[in-house]
Amino acid sequence: MKLESGWVKFASAGEDFPAYFARPPGATPGMPALVIIHEAFGVDEYIEDVANRFAAAGYETLAPDLLSPGGTRPAELTRARLNGASAFLNANPAAWSNAVARDAALAALPDDQRASVAATLGKLFTPDEARAARLARYTEVLVAAVGRLKAGAAVRKVGAVGYCMGGALSGLLAAAEPGLDAAVVFYGTVPPPDKVAAIRCPMQGHYADPDPRITPHVPAFAEALQAQGVPFDVHVYPGARHAFFNDTAGSYGLDASRAAFARTLSFLLRHLT
Repeated sequence: MKLESGWVKFASAGEDFPAYFARPPGATPGMPALVIIHEAFGVDEYIEDVANRFAAAGYETLAPDLLSPGGTRPAELTRARLNGASAFLNANPAAWSNAVARDAALAALPDDQRASVAATLGKLFTPDEARAARLARYTEVLVAAVGRLKAGAAVRKVGAVGYCMGGALSGLLAAAEPGLDAAVVFYGTVPPPDKVAAIRCPMQGHYADPDPRITPHVPAFAEALQAQGVPFDVHVYPGARHAFFNDTAGSYGLDASRAAFARTLSFLLRHLT
């Protein structure tokens, strides 16, 4: 299928953000749309491909690059630098959540490579309070993205699909944007309790097992949503690894990815049409 795709810009709180878009042939103003929310590594070739997959399934998609306020990424977060950091983390999975393991793996790199990867990881891994502020700003940008998709459409339903950090943001967006019609989370951390109470749209979640930082917290999240009458379609994939949907990473899981994509399309068909 030949898609219409490219890059656009939209504004949030006085800053322009670039976003990759894709739409199928014959797209109409009122067709359903999706905000695709990237992992920590920004909009890369993988996220562009994900946006294209959903466009081929019949949705207009918009993938904001949250790492580019003002339209430009910092030098540490260029695609080339992020690809290097991603390769480092894929080769050293413990470095994701263990600073000691991360430092030990960095020490084993050649000097020039170590400096480059360390600087990029320094931008990606921030203290909890800084991370909370960053996610809050990203959520504002995503609210603006929903507004762009809804603007001018006669009747348009808009959903969100997010991966890893983007999965966490999909939940935060559901809490922040009452105009969101559905939200899908792929292995993202659950929203804090004070945000959960604001969620009204149907949600779906896809989680790996084991994924000790994330999956054990899902039952309490599901219980809270159930208590406030919000549908939450939860799927846990035994034996799958975190980021199992990312077919460019060592964690990719074919069976879990196939099942999750089919379930996501079914969920979106129910709630966005």
